Amino acid sequence: MAGELHLDILGTSFTITADEDEAYLQKVLAQYRAAVENTQSISGISDPLNVAILTGFLLCDEVNKVKQQMEGTSIEIEQRALNLIAKLDQALKTCDDG
Repeated sequence: MAGELHLDILGTSFTITADEDEAYLQKVLAQYRAAVENTQSISGISDPLNVAILTGFLLCDEVNKVKQQMEGTSIEIEQRALNLIAKLDQALKTCDDG
């Protein structure tokens, strides 16, 4: 379901259409506004273009860190599963031998 969202941020105003519902788009916009406010407060930058660029960079950094954490978790889960399979194989072999 396509949704429309009117953006008015950092002195720029436009409307976007996306394949998401309006509630989701509003949620994303609220997150972006919060990220922009955070960037402005920690950097002291006031130029809208610089704020937008730095905010985008910081959000990409956050996404990559989350991806790395998820990949690490995935590897850990896979290793645990393999260890359990090995233990089950050993237990079944012991039962067959007995």
